[in-house]
Amino acid sequence: MPRERTAYKELRKSKRRHARNISIKTELKTLKKNYERLLTDKKIDEAKKLLPKLSSKIAKAAGKGIVNKNTAARQISRLSKRLSTAAKA
Repeated sequence: MPRERTAYKELRKSKRRHARNISIKTELKTLKKNYERLLTDKKIDEAKKLLPKLSSKIAKAAGKGIVNKNTAARQISRLSKRLSTAAKA
């Protein structure tokens, strides 16, 4: 356990940040799952509407350091690639 007041404060802050990061990651996973479901159900128009929202959330998470910048870029790229292949098929 921390010994000083500042250490206790840092512990509280890190717990708060951890909870926020977990909630954002969970939200991203849910959005990705919904996006994949739309693609498998051949609902291309709805998926096209969801992609900008999803990529924006991923980029914001990368900006806050919740997700690595390169990981975010890779995920956005793969999501758009899936949409274009699904639209062609």
